[in-house]
Amino acid sequence: MRSALPVVLVIALTVYCLVNCLQAEDGAVRTLPKWAWVLLVVVLPLVGGVAYLLAGRPLPSTGGPGRARNRPPQGPDDDDDFLRRL
Repeated sequence: MRSALPVVLVIALTVYCLVNCLQAEDGAVRTLPKWAWVLLVVVLPLVGGVAYLLAGRPLPSTGGPGRARNRPPQGPDDDDDFLRRL
């Protein structure tokens, strides 16, 4: 059972990195093109996964003034268009 734990962790890391990379926008992935990260993570699962997390994963967006405008309304009283139609 102990020898299976590293294998499960490497598989989980590989799946996480692949899903994260494939869902990211093309221009958001850093250092290498998106296809190169996918290839690296698949061919070298442990090294590619760690490298992607450190150098390739898109940076989280910083919460600036434009961030609140892009968020959809949470309720009808937050939606200006809805309030205008009343």
